Amino acid sequence: MNTRSIFPNAILAAIAMLSATANCARGQQDQTSNQNFNPNKVMGKLEFQGTTKPEKTAGVWVDGQYVGIADDLKGSRQVLLLPGKHHISLRQTGYLNDDQDITVNPHDTTAVNVQLQKDPNAQFSTTNAQVKLDVKPDQAAVLVDGKFAGTAHEFGGAGRAMLVPPGKHHVIVDLVDYKPFATDIDVQTDQKITIKVDLSPGSVSQAPLEIKK
Repeated sequence: MNTRSIFPNAILAAIAMLSATANCARGQQDQTSNQNFNPNKVMGKLEFQGTTKPEKTAGVWVDGQYVGIADDLKGSRQVLLLPGKHHISLRQTGYLNDDQDITVNPHDTTAVNVQLQKDPNAQFSTTNAQVKLDVKPDQAAVLVDGKFAGTAHEFGGAGRAMLVPPGKHHVIVDLVDYKPFATDIDVQTDQKITIKVDLSPGSVSQAPLEIKK
């Protein structure tokens, strides 16, 4: 092969060889960096701050996924997020949703102030049916007709049940890393029923629209 037709002189040939070697080394370095990348090393933390009982027991949704009760999300259960923008929704029965857009920085703790205002349109029935929840895990969120009612733990066990007005209702049970469970009930005044379910492992992509809102 006539090498002169490709490289006019030895200097250009050496430059080309060095460039190719550098690109190869850079590619290997990038591949090694990607393999060694650990997202936990750049995670930011969320700290939820509420003063009243409704604020401390508000349900927390992060980017459309329920993650737990505000006052429980600390220590080993503290929410860790990749740096960037995230949407936070705090919900409580009888209160307006507290929706916030936040920016999380690497290795930093972002304080989320929980400030709930009572819903002026909230109505509570004087006649109710009782719905007991037997759910595993019992820290799952319970939504009735698209509204956060509390956790399954609050409505299970001796002397605990969820009060709902007579009629038809759509009930969703949801927890991060589990497939959401949904069912429709039709209850009468003073009727007592039990919803029993063991949630199966799953992902947020399987969550119904009422949860993602």
